[in-house]
Amino acid sequence: MDVGAGADAEAGPGQPLPQRGSVDAREDAGGRLGGVRRDVAGGVRGGRLRRGDPSAGYVTAEAAVVIPALVLLVAGLLWGLMAAVARIQCVDAARAGARAAARGEPASGVAQAVRSAAPPGARVEMTREGELVRVAVRARTAGPGPLTVELRSEAVALDERRAVGDGAP
Repeated sequence: MDVGAGADAEAGPGQPLPQRGSVDAREDAGGRLGGVRRDVAGGVRGGRLRRGDPSAGYVTAEAAVVIPALVLLVAGLLWGLMAAVARIQCVDAARAGARAAARGEPASGVAQAVRSAAPPGARVEMTREGELVRVAVRARTAGPGPLTVELRSEAVALDERRAVGDGAP
């Protein structure tokens, strides 16, 4: 193999091809000798690309676009998961409050039952309409600015004290 041949020179007839992982000394465009690992098919090994290779830098550019997009996707999924958990907590808190109010517990007992299941910062509204007790729980999701959404859940239960007084067995 001729050391003075260009970077794209092939082994001539009767000359052995470079072995897999062997160092092939060739001149680069600046006239310097440099060792470049080449596999049997003549491809570049060791992560070094030839000068003027049109695919140089594509992986870096793609990673620069994809990684932030993946981070935003994961952040959005986590926010959605947190919002779903807060919604479920609001539903559970409203049901617990409605059951407590239906049993005839005082307003402080109803508020305690709601707070035990509600997300932090939740507000409670309790109203009585005839034999029905209505408990509404409102909370805001965690998140910056427009990602803060108000969640609301309501539960209704039959007031047991009034239902028994109507001649129920």
